Amino acid sequence: MKRITSTLAAAAVLALGGVTAIGPASQAQVAAPGETSLAEVLTSDNNKFDNNAKDFDIVTEAALAVIGAKPGSPVALLADGSSRATVFAPTDQAFRLLAKDLTGKTIRSEKKIFSSLVELAGVDTIETVLLYHVVPGKTLTSKKVLAADGAKLATAAGKKVKVVVRDHPTQVILKDKDRNDRDPRAVLSALDINKGNKQVAHAIDRVLRPINL
Repeated sequence: MKRITSTLAAAAVLALGGVTAIGPASQAQVAAPGETSLAEVLTSDNNKFDNNAKDFDIVTEAALAVIGAKPGSPVALLADGSSRATVFAPTDQAFRLLAKDLTGKTIRSEKKIFSSLVELAGVDTIETVLLYHVVPGKTLTSKKVLAADGAKLATAAGKKVKVVVRDHPTQVILKDKDRNDRDPRAVLSALDINKGNKQVAHAIDRVLRPINL
């Protein structure tokens, strides 16, 4: 895939179009992480709404909406592969569950879910929610996350997320600010997206909430 220009990369930040992890090509790359950005790696499926609840179309469009309205948004960090960052990326199903909590309705269409969230929350709130999923300055591979039980991660939204790791079976739980709903869990089959680079992402099954809904 061709390198995204600075303008297009900013518009594509957090466009999580696929979950294929790109691993290090050699031991040298392990020692010196690459600088492929998440924006470059994860915009490979044309960012179209579909019927796949396990991918990331809704968070893609949410990021595009934020960048379109606020070109200087801090989410542009993820277009700069030289900057370390970790993203906990909600799947489309995660947004479906959020929409149901907010509207009381089960919405099947990803496009309608996205439209409902924009109408209910507005761009500024969506930006805050997106930034709450970004841990800037750190490359947290799954190995590091699994070893981070009890850690409180500082997010780009200015609020922290607590990591809870459980065994038998293995679970990684992210405790957010909403005490009335089940906390998001990492999707263990979709970890280490963009592994081998300074920016990595891990799928989660619910949207992190920076406030108590």
